[in-house]
This record gives sequence, C-alpha cells and structure tokens, in this order.
Amino acid sequence: MSFPWAKQYKPTTGFGQWMDERLPVGRMVYNSLGAGYPAPRNLNYMWNFGSIAGFFLVVQIVTGIILAMHYAANAAIAFDSVEHIMRDVNSGWMIRYAHANGASFFFIAIYLHIGRGLYYGSYKAPREMIWLLGVVIYLLAMATAFMGYVLPWGQMSFWGAKVITGLFEAIPIVGKPIQELLLGGFAPDNAALNRFFSLHYLLPFIIAGVVIMHIWALHIPGSSNPTGVNVKGEQDTIPFHPFYTVKDGWFLGLALIFFTAMMFFMPNALGHADNYIPANPLSTPAHIVPEWYFWPWYAILRAFTFDFLFIPAKLLGVLAMFSAILVWFFLPWLDKSPVRSGDYRPKFKKFFWFGLIPCVAVLGYCGGAPAEEPFVMMSQIAGAYYFAHFLIILPLLSRIEKPEPLPNSITEAVTGKPLKQTS
Repeated sequence: MSFPWAKQYKPTTGFGQWMDERLPVGRMVYNSLGAGYPAPRNLNYMWNFGSIAGFFLVVQIVTGIILAMHYAANAAIAFDSVEHIMRDVNSGWMIRYAHANGASFFFIAIYLHIGRGLYYGSYKAPREMIWLLGVVIYLLAMATAFMGYVLPWGQMSFWGAKVITGLFEAIPIVGKPIQELLLGGFAPDNAALNRFFSLHYLLPFIIAGVVIMHIWALHIPGSSNPTGVNVKGEQDTIPFHPFYTVKDGWFLGLALIFFTAMMFFMPNALGHADNYIPANPLSTPAHIVPEWYFWPWYAILRAFTFDFLFIPAKLLGVLAMFSAILVWFFLPWLDKSPVRSGDYRPKFKKFFWFGLIPCVAVLGYCGGAPAEEPFVMMSQIAGAYYFAHFLIILPLLSRIEKPEPLPNSITEAVTGKPLKQTS
C-alpha cells in the first residue's frame, strides 16, 4: 500500500542510485520500515509486540545455529553433548540459556500480539490474510518448540515426545503409521532424535519466510489502529521512521532488560527440573508436562475423560486441542460486527476481559497441574467456555450488540478535533 502523501525514496549518492536501479533493497526497506511507510498516528504499545516477536525469532535462529555446531543428535550422547555445551564450550552456557529463554520470550510476545489482534479486531476485512498467515506462524512455532524441547534428551524431553507423538495413535486407521513415521520406530530413539533435530533446524527458516509474507500482506491494507477507523487523510498518519522505529527500539530495550535478567539470574525458572535427568525409558516421571506455553492446549487435551458414543476420549481430546487453535482461522467470518475495535464494543469488551482472558489463564494453570481433580473439572468448564466464546458468543454479539459511536477519523480520536479535508 502506498498513500499519495508517502515520501519517496531518493538515493543521494552515485552508488545508491546504481544499486537502486539494479537491486532496490534500500527502496524496499524504506517503503516497508522507513519514512516511506505512513502508519496510523495513534498506535499504542500493544503494536510493539510484533517487532519484539521478530527480534526473538532472530535470537532463536542465531543461537540455534551456534548450538547446532556442538550438539550431537544421538540418543547415546545427546544429553552429554548439551552438558558439554554448558560446561566446555566458550560462553556455551549463555548461548544455551539465551536459546531456552528466548523461546519463552518469543511466545510471550506472540501471545500478546495475538491478544491485541483479538481485542482490536485485526482479523477483520481487509486484513484477513494477515491474520491467517499469523495463525500459520503460530502453528509452525508450536511444532518447532515441541521438537526443540525433545533435543536435550532429558526425562521430560523423552516422555514429552512419547506422549505427544502418542496422540496420533488416537486417529483411526492412519494414526499408528503416522506415529511410527514420525518416530522412525515404535518409541522415541535415535531415528526420532535425528528427525526432530533436522526439522527443528529447518522450521525457523520457514517461519521467517512466512513472517515476510505476513509483513507483505500487512503493507497492502496498511496497519490497523486502536480505533479501527480507516486512514482518511495525511493528518491520520506519521512516517514509520523515525516515530515508530524509536518507539520499537525503546520497547525492545525494556524487553531485553527482562530477558537478560531471566537469562543471568533465573535461567531455569521456566523449565522443568526433570530435564536435568538423562532420559530413561524405564522410569516414567510422576507428572509429565510440556513447556508452559503449551499448557492451555494441554489442559483441553486432558479435559476429555470419557468416551462419547463410538469416539474414544483420547481422540476427542486430540480433536479438541487442535480445534482450539484451528478455530482462529474462521474468526474473520465468525465475528461479523462492522466495528473492529473492542474499545467501541461494550459487551464484547466485557466478554473479552472477564470471559476469554480468565478462561485462558485457568486453562494455562490447569495444564501445568496434575491430571486430577479439581483441575480436570476446571479444564472442562474453561474449555467449554473457550469454544462457546468463539462459536456462540462472538456470532451472537455481532447481531445484538449496539456499538458506541466511532470517531470520524483517527485525528479526531487523537486530538478531539475533526479531520480537515485537504486537496
């Protein structure tokens, strides 16, 4: 997208002009992330989490490449190779802790980015493709994170791989062959470790490619904004650089303070102690849990404790777990409200803050708790509300809710003064 008032890229040196005629990388950056991209003037700090997620994706790729130089994808020595990285490789402990905690910070940024999109209606037309690509990025990130969790080959790595790949066994007819194909055998071992290592190394680059498509799709309709009102004039926008590059830079500095504090002072706070025990197929941990960012979906998986007609409980749990994420693909068509922003939808706002957010928090808590009462019942109640929110409440609100009056323009929302038409 290019507004008529967007600044044009003009190389000031002979080399710049020569380069621009042959490989216009500078023009692309200028028009995508520089002064050539007019952005809405009222973006708040919730719009910073996309760039934060992009930064931590780069952190994961760089640290992952370094770790791969020293890691051995062999069941006999994988655990020892991680200890070798921690103890013998120069600054290996720092690289490994940056990679492990970087995954958590990446998912924190992703969840806040998704939450912002849900609240401000960023999935609505004409930005459906941006949202759909974002969900694809999240699914790829989940697969990458799961396979990375297996690589240290500790107790939680081994049994996590066994439990998660065992979910495919619940699929009728084709489930068992799929599970054996994933593992390269009947249980996690060398073949599985090699497969997961290869895919864990490959997928971040695929994610980076989809991120580029995500940004490309964003630049066609332009960024959304907290009012949900379309840009109507030059007064509604400011150049992305320097205004939002500075804002992103300041927020990134703040995020790095928390990241480095976690990495240096409590690097194992978000991990599990059992993963410092070498994998033992003959000793099952008392409580098998995935990483914290999978807990809400793990709670939905475990919420099904009885068969329904001819469908086993395990298959119901698997279907519900995947459906809990796949339902996001249909949000642009489930929520037909003409108003995008939750700020102007009073009923939607209440269901979001007092329904969906507490529901996800409860699911997250139950996913990390033992599979016993009252956590199973809490998961069932919260899971039922989760699906009801997207499949029943949102479509109904689209029909019965009376939105508050929208501002005539972004400028009016910011300054309280109506937009002046320019020729």
